[in-house]
Amino acid sequence: MTQEELDALMSGDIDLDNVEEEAVEEADDEAHKDTTEDEKRYKADATNSYPPPANSDNQVVHQLDDVTKESEEKASEIFDIIEGISNDLMEEEAQAQRCIEVFEENIKTFAALHAKFPDIETFQLQMQRNEEALSCASTTVTVLQNSGDSIMQVMDIMQYQDIHRQKIERVINVMRALSNYMNQLFEGKVDDKTRVGSATHLPGDNTTEDVVSSDDIEALIASLGKN
Repeated sequence: MTQEELDALMSGDIDLDNVEEEAVEEADDEAHKDTTEDEKRYKADATNSYPPPANSDNQVVHQLDDVTKESEEKASEIFDIIEGISNDLMEEEAQAQRCIEVFEENIKTFAALHAKFPDIETFQLQMQRNEEALSCASTTVTVLQNSGDSIMQVMDIMQYQDIHRQKIERVINVMRALSNYMNQLFEGKVDDKTRVGSATHLPGDNTTEDVVSSDDIEALIASLGKN
């Protein structure tokens, strides 16, 4: 209530009952407005919750078939890459082992020469260098072996990808079996084209009384053709 309305009320120029009625009407209008907004939001949400069209983008089994196909293809590509890496690691390990054998033979040779000619420092120096190279080669072999073991673990884990694909395929088979069962369950002996049309209005209906019948539509089309 504004200051002017309050002054008028104090002077007796405004009927208090009318003021109360106007306040009640304003509250009812606000409540009706809120109810209308809620109804609009509900209808919007209901529209969004409707099932999507039954096309190839929304067919469940179609999508699951694509998932299993792509999963199998990508898993096969990953296995091929992993197998190539594993083969490369095995080849590098074999070469490192051959280097280790050469270093061990060199160490024996330079150790014997150093023992026979202790005054020649070159033999001792080459023996030390080969020992260092042997240590590096042994470390490389260890890393390659650990990497090979990790590759095998990855391949074991990838086996679950195939298991998941088989589970999805089992779900697809169950869904297709249920779909075929439902189709057979609701199958009729009368062709739908020859089936009697459904009534547009029945006694007790409150929303279909003004529906235009098929006869009315055909009559309207015929009249338009005459014009």
